[in-house]
Amino acid sequence: MELRPAAERGIANFGWLYSQHSFSFGSYYDPEHMGFSDLLVINDDRVRPGRGFDTHGHRDMEIFSYVLDGALEHKDSMGTGSVIRPGDVQTMSAGTGVRHSEYNASRTDEVHFLQIWIVPDRKGVAPRYQQRRFAPEEKRGRLRLIISPDGADGSLSVYQDARAYAGLFDGGEHQRFELPAGRFAYVHVARGAIDIDGRRLSAGDAVKLRDPGAIDFANGDQAEVLLFDLRPNEMPRY
Repeated sequence: MELRPAAERGIANFGWLYSQHSFSFGSYYDPEHMGFSDLLVINDDRVRPGRGFDTHGHRDMEIFSYVLDGALEHKDSMGTGSVIRPGDVQTMSAGTGVRHSEYNASRTDEVHFLQIWIVPDRKGVAPRYQQRRFAPEEKRGRLRLIISPDGADGSLSVYQDARAYAGLFDGGEHQRFELPAGRFAYVHVARGAIDIDGRRLSAGDAVKLRDPGAIDFANGDQAEVLLFDLRPNEMPRY
């Protein structure tokens, strides 16, 4: 188990945006934290009311947003327009190229969300957009599949051998999560606190695990966690 403490993440503070970077991004560069397996970016973003990211472009990247608080308004060059709220998961395969904007949909409340990038296993695909709500009861006391290569169990699809799970744990709720042999895992605590294999982690903390076999989640204190089941590569290749 390799700990990535929340306090050691990179920080970007633009006034309207306060972002904490788990991996190198923008002006934050750390050669020890350039991603893990096919996971390239986890940005913990807080955007002030009425502000946001102006229209900009992406290519050949799997991008998804996980909203924790508030509402995030999305518009893109595919003609998609939507508002993403807590419990919603949004994915965008940038492929041959897509332009989009993301704004705080509220004039009074901050929006807090995770922006996550996964390196795809192919280039030049047609861009696509997906969004689905995963109700709290689907994640209560268990890890619920939200991202997968094949859209299994109602999850959203990505062009990569990667899976993401979301879970809510409090009090006596616990789960022993089994991974296939040889896989890597990255666990990010989005909020609250929880024991992972007996180690206490708090909001923003994460751990890298290489071929863990099974991972124990227990003693949650209003915890919300994301688990990424990944190929056994140390660094993203793109």
